[in-house]
Amino acid sequence: MRMLHTMIRVRDLESSLHFYCEILGMKLLRKHDFPEGKFTLAFVGFADEKDSTVLELTHNWEVEEYEHGNAYGHIAISVDDVYAACTRIRGMGGNVVRDAGPMKGGTTVLAFVEDPDGYKVELLADRH
Repeated sequence: MRMLHTMIRVRDLESSLHFYCEILGMKLLRKHDFPEGKFTLAFVGFADEKDSTVLELTHNWEVEEYEHGNAYGHIAISVDDVYAACTRIRGMGGNVVRDAGPMKGGTTVLAFVEDPDGYKVELLADRH
């Protein structure tokens, strides 16, 4: 078994694709409209689906707002340099909501950015 994808619902698919692909550097792997169901699925990731877990962006055409609930946490991605990633993301118009620095009570360097729908994305120092 392996994890395939995580799905989040997005209000504006183009804004979300810009954030995940242009700002975070993922690739649009596939996108398909379902007119009868009135939704679009877009899969994005850093590598092909056969090799990596990806993110499914679901855009329901007639929904303008979603509630995240209080159980959702965040998506986590590794970066070579958390400080540099924050600088680059902020420079491209991304919203850094927690600047790079050590985790409270620990030494792991992390930061949080927010996508257009308010989903948190944690940036963690690559541990390789």
